[in-house]
Amino acid sequence: MNETAHDGVGTNRSTADVRFDLLHEAPSGRGRRGRIQFPQREASPGFRLPERSVETPAFMPVGTQATVKTLTPDEVSASGARMLLANTYHLYLRPGHERVRRLGGLHKFMGWNGPILTDSGGYQVHSLARLNKIRDDGVEFQSHIDGSRHRFTPELATRVQVALGSDVLMAFDTMTPYPSEWDRARADMERTSRWAAACAETWRGEGWPGTALFGIQQGGLYADLRRESTERLVALDLPGYAVGGLAVGEPIEEMYDVLAECAPLLPEAKPRYLMGVGRPEDILEAVDRGIDLFDCVLPTRNARKGSVFTSRGKLVVKNAAYQEDERPLDPDCRCPTCRTFSRAYLRHLFAAGEILAMRLATLHSLQFYQDLMEGIRSALSEGRFAAFKTETLARLAEGA
Repeated sequence: MNETAHDGVGTNRSTADVRFDLLHEAPSGRGRRGRIQFPQREASPGFRLPERSVETPAFMPVGTQATVKTLTPDEVSASGARMLLANTYHLYLRPGHERVRRLGGLHKFMGWNGPILTDSGGYQVHSLARLNKIRDDGVEFQSHIDGSRHRFTPELATRVQVALGSDVLMAFDTMTPYPSEWDRARADMERTSRWAAACAETWRGEGWPGTALFGIQQGGLYADLRRESTERLVALDLPGYAVGGLAVGEPIEEMYDVLAECAPLLPEAKPRYLMGVGRPEDILEAVDRGIDLFDCVLPTRNARKGSVFTSRGKLVVKNAAYQEDERPLDPDCRCPTCRTFSRAYLRHLFAAGEILAMRLATLHSLQFYQDLMEGIRSALSEGRFAAFKTETLARLAEGA
């Protein structure tokens, strides 16, 4: 990788690599405002991506199958989202990473020029695949689609992401379920550390210039294992780091305690990503503990089922209580849905099984999340995050 020079507060500068600029730090707590800068780069032969930036803290909508369900890329961008997550496991199985490579890479394939983070596929191998067998050098699993047999190694998981043309690749990891004994958590952490080293070697040798590999901190709810995991990852000198293995069923306060103790262990001058955590309340608490990046299926998945997020909490718009409600989903929202349609209309669309219901609800929930992140960033820049967090949590508890 290129040599870097440090200037400013936590700035990691390089002319060719992904860089992170730390712009503001909260006067209390560990909240921070930053920017991830992605360089202009070749995404596939003859197809170049422009220089792009992501203001943090940021929320990445989930585009599992190279699409944020029901929305076009332009609609996703209009919400304020600048970075998406796509899923390595799903795209490996269908349509296949080599096909995506032949078609110009994921950005060209799905019509999205913004940064794309691809997860390693490790979570889906454990949660979706049938008859998986975890070995020291990888995982054997059976496809949930057609039952075919496959084997993922850290090297292959990295090469699949390289073929997709991802901007941020995630190291292949082993997730520890909840609850788990210390011995199980330690075994998973050690395996994840070895795999991260193998991923790093493959990425440095074969990855596209101008991309980044993030390592994943593991260790369950055990602080000593999280510390060791971090030490082993930091020794690899990766461009970014993630906190994994949370929001897997543990009590929410235990998740907050782990974040409070373990997020600050990650390098200050690198972006910190909390994987798969996305309730508005959890985002606020995680930002206060030093997290920069988030993703979650909640806003889009719940919206398709008629449950939307608003500035005053969740609203299940498909309920009969809203069949004559002329108010928008959220009076404080500026999305096309809230500017145009009533709760009564949305309720009618869901009752009638109309596809438009899912689109309009998704548009709104995605806009709510991006507005929340914009509010968080502004509050951090202006040194008022503690008050913003208190006020926002109080509003969310009011009820829509």
